[in-house]
Amino acid sequence: MTQSPLTQLSEDETIFRDAVRNFAKSEITPLVMEMDEAQKLDASLTEQCFQMGLMGIEVPEKFGGAGSSFMTAILAIEELATVDPSVSVFVDVQNTLVNNAILRWGSEAQHEQYLSRLTSEWVGAYALSESGSGSDAFALATRAEDDGDHWVLNGSKLWITNGAEADVYILFATIDPDAGYRGITAFLVEREFEGFSVGKKEDKLGIRASSTVELILDGCKVPKENVIGEVGKGYKVAIETLNEGRIGIGAQMIGLARGAFDAAMDYMGDRRQFGKAIGSFQGMQFQYAQLATEIEAARLMVYNAARLKDAGKPFLKEAAMAKLYTSQVAERVASRCVEFHGGVGFTKEFPAEKFYRDAKIGSIYEGTSNMQLQTIAKLLAD
Repeated sequence: MTQSPLTQLSEDETIFRDAVRNFAKSEITPLVMEMDEAQKLDASLTEQCFQMGLMGIEVPEKFGGAGSSFMTAILAIEELATVDPSVSVFVDVQNTLVNNAILRWGSEAQHEQYLSRLTSEWVGAYALSESGSGSDAFALATRAEDDGDHWVLNGSKLWITNGAEADVYILFATIDPDAGYRGITAFLVEREFEGFSVGKKEDKLGIRASSTVELILDGCKVPKENVIGEVGKGYKVAIETLNEGRIGIGAQMIGLARGAFDAAMDYMGDRRQFGKAIGSFQGMQFQYAQLATEIEAARLMVYNAARLKDAGKPFLKEAAMAKLYTSQVAERVASRCVEFHGGVGFTKEFPAEKFYRDAKIGSIYEGTSNMQLQTIAKLLAD
C-alpha cells in the first residue's frame, strides 16, 4: 500500500519514533496502572524522559536539547500516549508549550538561564487558566504590580498540568484589568520564588498520573527580567503557543486511540465464541474497520498541521480541526474498544477502561471542542 507523504518519515524520525515506542512498551507499560492508582508519575520515569532527550526535543543542542523539529516532538507525544496518555501530556506540555514559548519569546538571557535546565532536570508548566478564566482565557484576575526592580503577583491559577512536578512556570497575569487583553503579561515564575506555592491537587476522572493543581500567588516577587516578551503583550505569547499546543493534544489523542485499538484487536484475536475468534465475525470486522479508518484520517490531520508548522506556513485552521477531530475519534474508539472486550472491558484487568477514562480530556483542555469550532468557523468566514 502506498504511504501518504504525510506519514512518510525521514530516517532520523523513524529511528527516534522507534526508540520512544520501545521505551514506552518496556519501561512505562509495567507502571501504568500503579501510577493511575497512585495519581502520580513514577520518579524514575521522569528521570528517563530527561535522559532520552524527550524533555527538550526542539531546544538547540547548545542548551542540551536535541535540536530537532516540531514533527519529531509530535511523534514522541503520539507514541507515549499509546501506552499512557499521562506520560504523554507530561512530555507534551514541556515541549509544545513551555520550551516553545521560551524559544520563541524569551530573551537570550532567559534562554541561557532556563533552557539548559529544562532539557536536563527542570520540569515546566504553563499557567493561564483561573476559576473565572477558562474558554474566556483573558478574563484574568491575577494581578501583577510594578514594585521597582521586581513585579509582585497576587491571585491563583487552576487546572495547571505538570504543576506538582514543575520547577518553573510560564504564568500569565494582568498589569491592568481595565486594559483587557492588552494588560496581559507573561512571566517566568520559579517554584522557589517568595510568595509562590502549590495548592490543591485535583482528583480526576482520567490521566490521573498527570498532576493538575492550583497555584497560589501571595505577594509573589518576580524579577523584572523574568517577563517573557513585552509587558502587556502576553496575550500573543498565550495565543500563539496554544495554537501549537493543539497539535500536541491531537497527537495525544491519536496515540490513545491507537493504544486502545491495538489492545482490543489483540483481545478479539484471542477471545473465542461459537468456536471462532470474535474478531472474525463480520459484524465486528465492519466496526473495527471503521475505527481504523478514522484513526488514520485523524493521524493525517495531525501530521499535516505539524508539517505546516515546521514549514513556517499558516496552520491555525488545520491545528483546530486536528484537535477537534482527534478528540472525537479518541472518544469513539475508546468507547467501542470497551465494548469489544465485553464484560472484562469494564474492569481494570484490561487497559480498555483506562483509555476510555483518559479520552474525555481531549475535548476539554487547551481549548474545548466548541472553541475549536468557533476558531474554524471564523477562519472559514474570513
